Amino acid sequence: MRQTAGDPYNPTEFHAAMRETLRQFCEQEVEPQAAEYDEKEAFNEPLFRRLGAELNLFGLTVPEQDGGVGLDAVASVIACEELSRCDPGLGLSYLAHEVLFVNNFYQSANDEQRKRYLGRAVDGSAIAGMAMTEPGAGTDVLGMKTTAEKRGDRYILNGAKQFCTNGSCGDFFLVYARTRPERRAVSAFVVDRDSPGFSVGKKEKKMGMRASPTSQLIFEDCEVPAENLLGAEDGALVHMMRNLEIERVTLAAQSVGIALRCIEEMSRYAMTERKAFGEPLSAFGQIQRMIAESFAYTEAARALVYQTARMIDPEHRNSLAAASAKLVATPVGERVARDAIQVLGGYGYTRDYPVERLLRDAILLSIGGGTNEAMQKNIVADLRPRWA
Repeated sequence: MRQTAGDPYNPTEFHAAMRETLRQFCEQEVEPQAAEYDEKEAFNEPLFRRLGAELNLFGLTVPEQDGGVGLDAVASVIACEELSRCDPGLGLSYLAHEVLFVNNFYQSANDEQRKRYLGRAVDGSAIAGMAMTEPGAGTDVLGMKTTAEKRGDRYILNGAKQFCTNGSCGDFFLVYARTRPERRAVSAFVVDRDSPGFSVGKKEKKMGMRASPTSQLIFEDCEVPAENLLGAEDGALVHMMRNLEIERVTLAAQSVGIALRCIEEMSRYAMTERKAFGEPLSAFGQIQRMIAESFAYTEAARALVYQTARMIDPEHRNSLAAASAKLVATPVGERVARDAIQVLGGYGYTRDYPVERLLRDAILLSIGGGTNEAMQKNIVADLRPRWA
């Protein structure tokens, strides 16, 4: 891939072309449906499948020889940023499928498992997700209670997972369960929707990200073939933590996408659409402050997110950078969306403009993938050895 000169957000010509193609698709196909599906709290499944079938956005980090696109975490960040400019809910379902399942599964699976599952996930004929969070554990993922007991040629899973994106529409899921009582004895499995003992619980009614379905997954003596164990038994902790890093930087990218769109909306309104006392709204210092600070904070967050994405790959973990990117970027989306509403005044508070929806969507991003309070804890833990 040929490098592009001096563009940190499109490091190669392929990245730039991908962004341009996706932006056109989002403006023509994603934007027109975003408000409707948010209002209906419905998942646009046909549109979602097109992201794989037409745009090749599934399998971005999977090598070409294995049916993927052969790109990197920067490409994942571009995809999440661009989708979130128009429809963060659709972007969240994309992230759950592409980052939480496809990227994680590929790095953890053997060749036989890839043959059974990867092709369907990459071409969009199947929808996937990941199940980690539990009703009583939350950010304390190692406090999970879901168990997997080996019985002959299968594992029997019992427990429940909470807040699973794509839960109600997924065909298969990457599921973490405890295989021994020890806190770190966690294993990973692929669980098919039609597995005996598997069921989907209630679909959550949410404040934001309403176009992305979120459900509980229930395992009651759920039978999973032993060949669906990913990697070694008790050995899932390493790839769980590795995948959390790219999850955090792509969630941060969603926030950046939201902020960029909100800057567009408030700038257009204040500079071209609205006048007060005979002057454009942007002539007033209070409005200038909100627009200027929104732009500056977004540019700073975006720079950190892309810098972090360039450092992430399967062979080189960087939990410190990933936690920092999430901690910095996710509040920016909330702040900029809130300022956009203030600039638009009463109109910003209505659903005639997208900024109220974008604020509702932005709030999730400081919660998912580990709360921002957990990011603070992780950063201090990573820094402590430097002064030990």
